Amino acid sequence: MWKKMFMAALMCSAATAAQAQEELNMGAVVTLSGPGAAWGQGMLYAEQMAAEDVNKDGGLEVGGKKYKINVTAYDDKYKANEAVTAANRIVFEDGVKYIIGTTGSAPALAIQPITEKNGVIIMMLAFTDKALSPDKPYSFRPVLTTVETATPMIKWLAQEKGVKRVGGLFVNDESGQQQHEWLSKAYEAAGIPLHATESFERDRVDMVPLITRLMAQNIDAIDLNGISPSTAGLIAKQAREMGFTGLLVRSGGPATEEIVNVAGAETVEGMLVYTQIDPSNEEVAAYAKRYQDTYGKAMNGFSPSFYDGTHMLFQAMQDAGTVTDVDKVRVALENIKDYDGILGTLNWTGKDTYGIDHQIDAPFFVSEVKDGKEVIRAKCTVDSCQ
Repeated sequence: MWKKMFMAALMCSAATAAQAQEELNMGAVVTLSGPGAAWGQGMLYAEQMAAEDVNKDGGLEVGGKKYKINVTAYDDKYKANEAVTAANRIVFEDGVKYIIGTTGSAPALAIQPITEKNGVIIMMLAFTDKALSPDKPYSFRPVLTTVETATPMIKWLAQEKGVKRVGGLFVNDESGQQQHEWLSKAYEAAGIPLHATESFERDRVDMVPLITRLMAQNIDAIDLNGISPSTAGLIAKQAREMGFTGLLVRSGGPATEEIVNVAGAETVEGMLVYTQIDPSNEEVAAYAKRYQDTYGKAMNGFSPSFYDGTHMLFQAMQDAGTVTDVDKVRVALENIKDYDGILGTLNWTGKDTYGIDHQIDAPFFVSEVKDGKEVIRAKCTVDSCQ
């Protein structure tokens, strides 16, 4: 009898252990090398830390089961063809249905035929307006883009700093073309149309001829828009070495720490930057410390958005009661309202612009770089900066 009781208890224990060992594989297709590596690493680390949050409590509880979150990452190298290779592998070989990534517009547009056709939810860092549309229901963007931030920031810039002749450098790809389009509209709306622009290939390092042509137009500011952190730092450094004394503006893509590391604090003193982060935000400060302690580097400004975004995805799974029915999870994600993230109260918006509410709505700020650090000068919404 005792043997039967022992075997029954053993089987029950095994069943309980099996239940506890349910796993959910999630993925990241992000830039881990090359010009956009700081952004991609920040995205991956956000997903990993969000996974750590639920795993330390025994896993993510969904539909009466607990799931340990595993994260599989691939480097898209900031290139569309590499992103496609990674997406094919993560979707068809690894069977992943939830992806953080990609980094950049061209890679995002390249993988969407794969992710949309196969019902894979992505949370991307892609500034192109083509990345969101009603026929791309599985694509979400948890970060603000130039479309949302440029107009209020540039109106403030014109009013508060009195700039009149702005030059800009743009990458010659989908990301750069979209940034050029939306920034041109924003500067036009502020009454200071972009006076001069130059384009370049993403791997270019000698910016002297381009800066020379901009400076010949007597510009009083250079907009570094959403250029990758290392390239933006390089342009700032070369511009100052050439004698440019005007204002440097970073209207998209938080990357102050990385730009300072490349150009030096003195070079970018007084640069005005878009940022999502208020230094007085204690939750973000704690996240930044955890990031530094875990990965040995300063937090990238995009990372908190993907940390919040990953947790919103977890909540959607819980609300849907499933991790396998991606359509139910997608609908639940769309229906999240007033999410209390570390960046503040978050909602989905975008239908008026993109035809679908898959664009995050979050507060943001204009900061001035002083001694290598950001000092907030204005708090913004999509309507204005004060």
